[in-house]
Amino acid sequence: MDIFLLLLGFVFVSLGILGSFLPVLPGPITAWAGLLLLHLTEVVPQDWTFLGITLVLAVIIFVLDYFIPAMGTKRFGGTKYGVYGTTIGLILGLLSPIPFGILIGAFLGAFIGELMYDGKDTNRALKASFGAFLGFLASVTIKFSVATVYFVLFFIKFWEYKDAFLT
Repeated sequence: MDIFLLLLGFVFVSLGILGSFLPVLPGPITAWAGLLLLHLTEVVPQDWTFLGITLVLAVIIFVLDYFIPAMGTKRFGGTKYGVYGTTIGLILGLLSPIPFGILIGAFLGAFIGELMYDGKDTNRALKASFGAFLGFLASVTIKFSVATVYFVLFFIKFWEYKDAFLT
């Protein structure tokens, strides 16, 4: 059972890193679930303080993920149409076969959303879409950093108890 939990935990921390880029998967929370699965094995002692602190951090990042792109859009003069456009562009970019589709989709989605709000002012729409794009990049960077730290913590803890897992 321990090997199953270890492998499932590895899958979750790996998905957590992917979830940093995919809008449909909460990256840090998924990575935290991998840490939890590792600590549920009989080999690794359960450290509820460690798990509690990492969970709180994951939840904070999860909540901030909904505000950071909007803050970037608002800071550069955008509207809710730009925020909605960014989200739609992210999803379409994710499904697109072109490289960096998520980034291009976020930018174009915000731009089109802003043009739908006020079709005459392309400079304002461009500025707002740039803000949405920066907000998206900031959000992804934060999520990726936390998920990567959780991935590293998973391997540090595994390495510490590798002999017990492999015997």
